[in-house]
Amino acid sequence: MPSIRLHPFNLLSRAIAALLIAGLSVGTALARDDDDDGDDGSSYTIGLWGDLPYNDVQALIGVPNLIADMNSQKLKFTVHDGDLKSGNAIAGSATPTSCSNELYAQSLAYLNSLKAPAMFTPGDNDWTDCDRPSNGGYNSLERLDYQRKVFFSTPYSFGKKRLKQDVQTGAPFCLSASGNAVPCVENRRWIVGNVVYVTLNVQGSCNNLCDTAPNPAEYAARNAANIAWMQEAFALAAQRKAAAVMIIAQADPGFDAHSWDAPNRDPKSLTQIGTDPDGYKDYLLALRAEVTAFRKPVAYVHGDSHFFRVDKPFLDAQGRRLENFTRVETFGNNAANGNNDVQWVKVTVDPRSREVFSYTPVIVPANRVAVPAP
Repeated sequence: MPSIRLHPFNLLSRAIAALLIAGLSVGTALARDDDDDGDDGSSYTIGLWGDLPYNDVQALIGVPNLIADMNSQKLKFTVHDGDLKSGNAIAGSATPTSCSNELYAQSLAYLNSLKAPAMFTPGDNDWTDCDRPSNGGYNSLERLDYQRKVFFSTPYSFGKKRLKQDVQTGAPFCLSASGNAVPCVENRRWIVGNVVYVTLNVQGSCNNLCDTAPNPAEYAARNAANIAWMQEAFALAAQRKAAAVMIIAQADPGFDAHSWDAPNRDPKSLTQIGTDPDGYKDYLLALRAEVTAFRKPVAYVHGDSHFFRVDKPFLDAQGRRLENFTRVETFGNNAANGNNDVQWVKVTVDPRSREVFSYTPVIVPANRVAVPAP
């Protein structure tokens, strides 16, 4: 790996400059339904990534390389499925690794440097875990409030080309740091090529029921909102006779008794195995009911476990596989490898095909370390 010199002030300046440049282009770069692939039923591609960056080399080299790779391909849109940083700040890091405002400025600059519309849903490392002393000991809900202002104050996506989204603004509401009921504006929905896409604020760390400062009231409010927004998405998909639904959230909720780095649960009853609080059972029961009723393909995209996979782990109450449900976990961080392992997933969406979605893991040539690109 080539040596690099890390200059935190220069990096922050570049991030702010990129953010300002992207902001100036909003008025002239709105995506239009009548000139985009997919709206006539033809196929298109999207990019999925998340749990990045987790250290300086990923922030300075890996993610810029990933963004350049995405920008070199014709993508309809991209989605980051949460976690803008590692679970704990890195002492002496040159780039933002705590839950400081600079972290969100860096992340927003990344998203706005993508050519295609760029979507984002929050992760536990960038709000629920911000109350850890290592992350600065913030009030986690204050950090979520701040994200709502920075990332979700308009109905538009990020990126050099922007896409207008539906926003969850009505009841049931989430909670703010002051304890007030507020709209869950981070929950979004959009439709491309007769496929419904929806983001949900579903978190690791037991969905905010464990770790440093669990908050059952916050969890209960947000969980009800997530379930309602998900149900509304499926109702819309049924009404429009949509070809498929894709859900994007951060947490790996665990679907069976063989989950890796996620809650294990009885796949029939969806009861969690173990003593940790279960922040997902009611959500999963509601999801299973919607998937079964919808019958058409449903893709569930998440991060959290940092283990790339495409599988079908969801069973019904009788133990039968839900054939129309596919779980997709993005690559995420592998900082423990000690290298720049930053990759993404390309999804080809063909609304006229039987399965609608097909998946390709994308290894960024400039980020190959163990086996250099030829």
